[in-house]
Amino acid sequence: MRARKVPAGALAGLLDAEWVDRTRRPYVRDGTAWVPVREGYAADTDLPERETYRGRGYHLIGDIAVLHGPAPSEEELTAIVGHCRPRGVVRVKGFSGAMRVPDVEVLYGTAGEVRHREQGYTFILDPCRVMFAQGNRTEKARIASLVRPGERVADMFAGIGYFSIPAACSGARVHAMEINPTAFEYLQRNIMANHVADRVTAEVGDCRTLLSGVYDRVLMGHFDAPSMLAEVLAHVRSGSVLHVHSIGDATEAIRERAAEAGFSAAITSRRVKKYGPHAWHMVQDVTIS
Repeated sequence: MRARKVPAGALAGLLDAEWVDRTRRPYVRDGTAWVPVREGYAADTDLPERETYRGRGYHLIGDIAVLHGPAPSEEELTAIVGHCRPRGVVRVKGFSGAMRVPDVEVLYGTAGEVRHREQGYTFILDPCRVMFAQGNRTEKARIASLVRPGERVADMFAGIGYFSIPAACSGARVHAMEINPTAFEYLQRNIMANHVADRVTAEVGDCRTLLSGVYDRVLMGHFDAPSMLAEVLAHVRSGSVLHVHSIGDATEAIRERAAEAGFSAAITSRRVKKYGPHAWHMVQDVTIS
């Protein structure tokens, strides 16, 4: 890998530089970052390619490796540290309550706030304090591709902005709602970091009471979303589109709630990812008429 040597502390400010090859990850060790270089630009060295990693799965959020599921063995933890050389490794045991607060164990190094880059967007967060929907990367990109400039979009469970930011960058006017005050603080910072303050209105509180006016598109990225359809259907019109997340297919429940509100609904169901044995994280695209 052709790379330039820079201080690790300067890495965040360089990732948008013209010479950076953003198809590859920087290599960071002992306060130094080796940043991949695009063809046609000067490099300091040519690093050997790493061997393919075949160990325990993890997500790299900023410079912290995040695990889910059972605790790793010492061998698995050593392999992760050797592969991505993170500042820290944390295990998320689960999430509690409506605010989706993570229960986290630090397995290696130190944790804390990171500046994470994904698909051209910047997300500032502490993975020990707030949830980050890393596994929904394809769904985030899909929503960004569906949004049209000028749409009024409600993001009912905005979190730190992982759907709101892409939608706003696609030209939507986003009403972002988040009940967790800590996640809301990061949402506000990420709105500024991605330069979409003119297109996102953020509010903290229960989204069911914050909905206002009529929306062209409603993002319902929570597994309890089908139970909240009555509140949402009071803020849509013919042609509005809902993206309703659930565990398992919720088509019939959505159709019934729409009929009760005086609407009909064209529904397409999609699998996002496996949630558990015989259970799938689903999203239903619902067009109201």
